[in-house]
Amino acid sequence: MDDSQTLGPTDADFLADFAAMSAFGATGNGGVDRQAATAADAEQRAWMAELLERFGARVQYDEIGNQFGLIELRPGAPYVMVGSHMDSQPTAGKYDGAYGVLAAAHTAARLAAQWRSDGTTPTYNLAVVNWFNEEGSRFKPSMMGSGVFTGKLDLAATLEMTDVDGVTVYDALELIGQRGNAPRPDVAAYAEIHVEQGKGLEKDGLTIGVVEATWGANKYELTVHGEQGHTGATLMPDRCDALLGASMLVVAAREIAEAFEHGPLQTSVGQMLIYPNSPVVIASEVTVLLDLRSPDADVLAGADVMLHARIAEVERKANVEVRQATSHRWGVQPYTEAGVALAEQVADDLGLKRGRTMTLAGHDSTNMKDVVPTVFLFVPSVDGVSHNEGELTHDEDMIDGLRMLTETVRRLCDGALG
Repeated sequence: MDDSQTLGPTDADFLADFAAMSAFGATGNGGVDRQAATAADAEQRAWMAELLERFGARVQYDEIGNQFGLIELRPGAPYVMVGSHMDSQPTAGKYDGAYGVLAAAHTAARLAAQWRSDGTTPTYNLAVVNWFNEEGSRFKPSMMGSGVFTGKLDLAATLEMTDVDGVTVYDALELIGQRGNAPRPDVAAYAEIHVEQGKGLEKDGLTIGVVEATWGANKYELTVHGEQGHTGATLMPDRCDALLGASMLVVAAREIAEAFEHGPLQTSVGQMLIYPNSPVVIASEVTVLLDLRSPDADVLAGADVMLHARIAEVERKANVEVRQATSHRWGVQPYTEAGVALAEQVADDLGLKRGRTMTLAGHDSTNMKDVVPTVFLFVPSVDGVSHNEGELTHDEDMIDGLRMLTETVRRLCDGALG
């Protein structure tokens, strides 16, 4: 569809809005830093609210800070919800999540304009969503907003989660005025589009990835307990060095991945918090966030057994104690097959080259697919770069993704998945 055939905002409008959105929390190297409930996040949410209202949506917030734009054309009918997240990692790319929210807003605006123009009333209404704290960079766990929305996380307990400075989710949301009390919209289906965060589509020359399943993931918060001492005066045999134990866990994670040559298995340690973090003090406590990921449930289970064996080894060798504070996990699970087939038919009808894929990363659709029929789509990422200021998706791929999302949501609103 070219701009001359588009009712509602055009492709050029979308690209202009994407540029405007990318200015919030912009970094010097072309990325963004707008972690959940920070000033930059609040600014972009206010901008998104204005955009949604201009598109004819009613904006509201729930108690965990999820932002909704509701377009009701059939009073009392459930909603097809479409969206992603706008929060980011520190010094992150500007496409991750944010592209999906803006594409959802423009999809809703286009469809509403077309339905109003031809006098059509869809079977379902439309809801755009900007999920709170998908990234989990400021508050753990990740996918927080959709986790509460789907009942996988308890609201009261989640509001009491703190960042590294001890600020609770509740207080952070109150500070930016984003904690509401709107009831949960009645959702009939969910759709999300996201940049791939991998090389698969680009390598295969595809425009659209239709996600058929998630990789499984086990994510652990492990706290290594040692004993504080002087780095000069404490003899080596007498040390209970928590940082040594944590470092051994980092090495263990990599060696476990290498042990599964035909896995595949991904492992990593993404964050380490050291106390007291002084140059002349042996660390007495180190918190490590470690994860295991695989598309094979047996591989994931085997890796988990190996990890816990290595934890016991670390305790003996470093003379420390390792405690599991929290865990967050999901299995290898499929998306709705009817939704996958629907997306494939849409891509074929639009003449877009497509293929089936899996998602290695967790996304809000990972939660939503367990409660409503869900369609999850990817567009290509240049060189697979993600969680990096150098993240890039070409304009033409964003526009093709917008076309794909718009037609998919149109069919969902007409009851394509029942």
